[in-house]
Order: sequence, then structure tokens, then C-alpha cells
Amino acid sequence: MPELPDVEGFRQVLESCATGRVIRRVDVRDAGVLHGVDTRRLRDALEERRFGTPERHGKWLLARTGGPTLALHFGMTGRLVCGHAEDPVEAHDRVLFTLGGGRQLRFRDQRKLQGLWLAHDESDVERLLRRQGPDALEVDRARFEEVLSSRRGHLKTALTDQSVLAGLGNLLSDEILWRARLRPDRGARDLSLEDRRRLYDAMRRTLRSSVSAGCVPPRDSWLTGHRDDRDPRCPRCGTGLRRSRMGGRGTVWCPQCQPDG
Repeated sequence: MPELPDVEGFRQVLESCATGRVIRRVDVRDAGVLHGVDTRRLRDALEERRFGTPERHGKWLLARTGGPTLALHFGMTGRLVCGHAEDPVEAHDRVLFTLGGGRQLRFRDQRKLQGLWLAHDESDVERLLRRQGPDALEVDRARFEEVLSSRRGHLKTALTDQSVLAGLGNLLSDEILWRARLRPDRGARDLSLEDRRRLYDAMRRTLRSSVSAGCVPPRDSWLTGHRDDRDPRCPRCGTGLRRSRMGGRGTVWCPQCQPDG
């Protein structure tokens, strides 16, 4: 599932492929990815507009045009691809944006769990994002501690709740908790000041590395690099990793490095 680093990568694709270019044509090959707008209204709103500098908030990508804003959410399998108008169309290319200079931006998504929205003005953008917490890459330490300490329930559930922090998903949250040496089933409100500071630092380091890689990288020195092994073991201490489900998500942690309490 795309998480913050993946969506930041899509933002960079959009910026390099489309910023400053006129949208010559919008081809909707599958209207099932459109939300709150139909094909005709999407084309009327965007054709002959020019893409501006895109923005990202959590897992949302905002494609500005100086008028309406195209908002994209990638669900589990969505992505943005930059190519040329003459490139063969693939089976999961749902919407094609043909741009000036012959370039083409494609929204490609196999499972179609999210998709595209059209925000006509800033109030529409605010409504789309109203349930999102602060962006995990941009939040400062004080705000991070504030939102976390006010959250009931397990720590892992709080980190993956987009209304608490926007952008963290399953892989990132497990990686961050492992680095911070905190069990995922600790109470979010039960952390000490030192715990919260260690967690914030681990989040910042993990996000910086992941954004540089364009994903949560399955490196050998990372928990992510071993969670799918046949006999998964902690890359730090060699202890067998534990698995459970928390908030409906598969959760992996090390019982040695992440002790109870």
C-alpha cells in the first residue's frame, strides 16, 4: 500500500512531468476511479488548464491548476506514471492526462480502492482533508506529542490513524516502533516524555530515509527487510519476530528489543 514516501515520490513524478504544462486532453478510461465528479465535468474543469506546483498532505496528492485542484488518493495499488501520448496503454491505466509537449500523465490502479476527486476551490480542498491530522513529515515535536498524548488505544493504532498523523501506514509504523524500541500494543497515552521524544526522532529518521528511497525500503538492516522472511528474525538482536493483528493490520515486532512497558 502506498504510504507517505511513495506518495511523495508520486508528487515528484507529477512535478517533473507536468508542472507548467497545459492539459490538452483528459481521457477517462474507467469512471470507477472518479469520486463526486463525472467524466464530462472533469474534462471541462481541467482541459486547457496548466498544472502548477503539486502538494502532498499525508497520503493525499493535490495537483493545482490555478483554478480547480485535482486530488488523488492511491489506495492500495494506485500510482502515477509519466510517459508519452504514443506509449501503449496498459490494462490498469484509468485516467490519461495528455500534456503540452507530447507528455502524458497516467493514473494507474489495479484495485481501484480510492481514485480522483475534483476540488473547485480551497473550501473543497479543506473539506477533503478535514479529517486528516498533521502531516507526519512536517509535524513538529510539540504538536506530535500533543496529538499522541490525547489519543486513546494502542500506539500502533494511533500511528496509523490518519486523523492523528497523516501519512503513516503499516510498514512505516512497525519500522518506527522497532527503531524506538516500543511495543505496538503500548497505550498511546501511557508513554513517558522520553518515550515520545524517542518515537518522534525515530519517525523523523525513518521518514527521511524512506522518502529518499521513494518507498519503505526492505533493507537488510531494517525490520521491513525481514518481516516477510520464512523465519523472520530481528536484524538488531537475532530474536524471532512476533506477529499479530492490531486494528485489522498485520503487525510485526521484536519481543527482545520492544519489551512490554
